[in-house]
Amino acid sequence: ERAAKAARELDASRHAKDALNLAQMQEQTLQLEQQTKLKEYEAAIEQLKNEQIRVQAEERRKTLSEETKQHQARAQYQDKLARQRYDEQMRQQQLANEENLRKQEESVQKQEAMRRATVEREMELRHKNEMLRVEAEARARAKAERENADIIREQIRLKAAEHRQTVLESLKTAGMLFGEGFRAFVTDWDKVTATVAGLTLLAVGVYSAKNATAVAGRYIEARLGKPSLVRETSRITVLEALKHPIKVGKRLTSKAQDALEGVVLSPQLEARVRDIAIATRNTKKNKSLYRNILMYGPPGTGKTLFAKKLAVHSGMDYAIMTGGDVAPMGREGVTAMHKLFDWANTSRRGLLLFVDEADAFLRKRATEKISEDLRATLNAFLHRTGQHSNKFMLVLASNQPEQFDWAINDRIDEMVNFDLPQLEERERLVRMYFDQHVLQPATEGKQRLKLAQFDYGKKCSEIARLTEGMSGREISQLAVAWQVS
Repeated sequence: ERAAKAARELDASRHAKDALNLAQMQEQTLQLEQQTKLKEYEAAIEQLKNEQIRVQAEERRKTLSEETKQHQARAQYQDKLARQRYDEQMRQQQLANEENLRKQEESVQKQEAMRRATVEREMELRHKNEMLRVEAEARARAKAERENADIIREQIRLKAAEHRQTVLESLKTAGMLFGEGFRAFVTDWDKVTATVAGLTLLAVGVYSAKNATAVAGRYIEARLGKPSLVRETSRITVLEALKHPIKVGKRLTSKAQDALEGVVLSPQLEARVRDIAIATRNTKKNKSLYRNILMYGPPGTGKTLFAKKLAVHSGMDYAIMTGGDVAPMGREGVTAMHKLFDWANTSRRGLLLFVDEADAFLRKRATEKISEDLRATLNAFLHRTGQHSNKFMLVLASNQPEQFDWAINDRIDEMVNFDLPQLEERERLVRMYFDQHVLQPATEGKQRLKLAQFDYGKKCSEIARLTEGMSGREISQLAVAWQVS
């Protein structure tokens, strides 16, 4: 009754429809919750099944792994046993081979001993037989000689008499022939005259040929040969022209170069040596007498380089000798000195004779203790340089000019002091050698050097400050070392 009443009230209410919808929605929600729980239950069951499958698979994998390990262990053990059996068999085989080899060696040694004993026995018997045979032959020969002694002596006497008779007859025949020939020659005045004339002409010919050969040899040596004192020269010889025709042709057709090209000097010294170069070139053009120069200063300051450049600039040949080569020549020094100046006088272009380390043999004769040979060589040098020449120019280089003989000072017209380079000259040298030994190989060579990136000018200035007291040659050697650093 109450329910019916409530239903009637609900039907009569204006919210009846909403209440019905709400009830339906609640019912649907409950159904959905039930379905969700059902699906979760099914998912849990499915997950449990998957977990069981995974556990079974894991157990199966572990079982297979364990079986694999067991199989591997069994296989390794069997392999170990097989190797042990094989090693044992090999050891037994080796022992057997060694035993067989030992037995074979013993057998060979026994056979060799038996063979050696047999050979020794045979040699002994053969030696005894040989001795018996020799003894028998000696006895028979001695017996025969005793029995035939008279016959042998008679044969020796007859041979000696026959030989003596033969020698006497030969001497007699030779004397008769020589006497008859000499008598016939003496009695025939035409033959005597012809013989004397022939011998005279032969003597004159031999003497003339000997002197002509000596003169021709000296001429060829003076014209073509290089003297032994000359270490380096730009003078072209016939042999050099035949060996290097292209090089010689380029040298002959080359133009005159600047005397200071590649030479770095102080401004004052540069001006002075340039004046010397101009004067020398004008002297060459006018075919006047050359002036002699003395260049002194520390080693490596450019004396030799300037001498070469001066010769090339003036259109002359140059020849370089060193004073240290004169003393070891001894008595040959005088001859070598004359040959040197004879060779210099044959130059058609003019020769610049550069004497490096000249103080080694041009020392003072009054105070210095020098040998007689060196004194004679010095006198020969003074004799050949007593007057100026239009064939050669004398350039002396020395580190100690105060040691020169007073006669040498009398032959010097110009004295030039080559001092160590200062900061400005050192920087120019460093830049020049850096460009020559580093930059050019790095950019032009086939195997290019690798250069780091830095301020080259600043680095060269820094190096110039650090090289105080160094000569140009020492800076050049330092630049060469840069290539391997």
